[in-house]
Amino acid sequence: MKDLIKYQVPLTFTIKEAVSQMDDGGIGFCVVIDEEKKVIGVISDGDFRRAALSGQDLDCEVGKILNKSFVYVTEDDGEDDLENIFSGLVVDQIPILNDGFLIDIVTKDKFYGLEKLEHLPIIKNPVVIMAGGKGTRMDPFTRILPKPLIPVGDDPAIKVIMDNFWKFGMNEFHISLNDKGRMIKAYFYEHELPYNIKFIEEKKPLGTAGALKYLIEKITVPFFVSNCDVIIHTNYAAIMDFHSQSGHGITLVASMRHYKVPYGVCEVSASGILSNIREKPEYDFLVNTGLYIIDPKLLNLIPSDTYFDMPDLIEEAQRRGLEVGVFPVSEKSWKDIGQWPEYKESLSNLF
Repeated sequence: MKDLIKYQVPLTFTIKEAVSQMDDGGIGFCVVIDEEKKVIGVISDGDFRRAALSGQDLDCEVGKILNKSFVYVTEDDGEDDLENIFSGLVVDQIPILNDGFLIDIVTKDKFYGLEKLEHLPIIKNPVVIMAGGKGTRMDPFTRILPKPLIPVGDDPAIKVIMDNFWKFGMNEFHISLNDKGRMIKAYFYEHELPYNIKFIEEKKPLGTAGALKYLIEKITVPFFVSNCDVIIHTNYAAIMDFHSQSGHGITLVASMRHYKVPYGVCEVSASGILSNIREKPEYDFLVNTGLYIIDPKLLNLIPSDTYFDMPDLIEEAQRRGLEVGVFPVSEKSWKDIGQWPEYKESLSNLF
């Protein structure tokens, strides 16, 4: 593995800085090093999720989430040692150390090869892609081409989304159609793809959740729902495990977003007196990505042939006492290609 610097995080880094570095590395894993650059622990995207869900201050030093009891091998160990670790433990990355210094990292997908899907967690749950919107945020592009077919690299956005699910064994797709639906169907008819696809044809716009009503009795297990303009590179098996173990009615995938206000923010009392000015404050938020897991019993909460958005379904579920879980992913794991700035960035920095 070349350029090992991007997989190493100084102990002086904050959690936020470490997660950003881990994003740049692209394997969901970093080692933490001391002043002598010796490895003293590791962090993973799972450590980040637990920190975010527990309310941990992300400006704290990375040592707060450091795993010091990590698994590693030395340069004297062979492939059999790596095989024993990958097959016997729930780890996706193994650092190789020499006298405490990092000399390489072996990832499970590279060790086995991505083409051997039996070594990836296999998920058989269905996926629903909501592709019936008009894509007004991408006007005038979408006056000609439907949003799901906008190019991302060599493929349309909807195929990129489906490929990410397919890598984890998911092959059953339901695609809701309305605006320019015939063009979307034509794409799939003209390309041989390894998917089992069924179409939900809306007679009128039904919002981001209304078309799910047509799936009553057709889907009987928890299923993914994705907007057609969100590309998320993460471990889908981990999301499904989180949902299954929690018993939530809905699991919402949220991305960490960091914002810096470029001005001084005035804090004013009720009487209109200035109490403080915060110069260029910075904020961290978990924002909705547009990817969910939904329990099939919630389909009964959706009205028939009625415009109904996902926030409406979430609100109705909570009103009935059902829990809505949140699964955090890092900032660079998510691309919202449904708006021009993010789309342009995705083209210049493809996953």
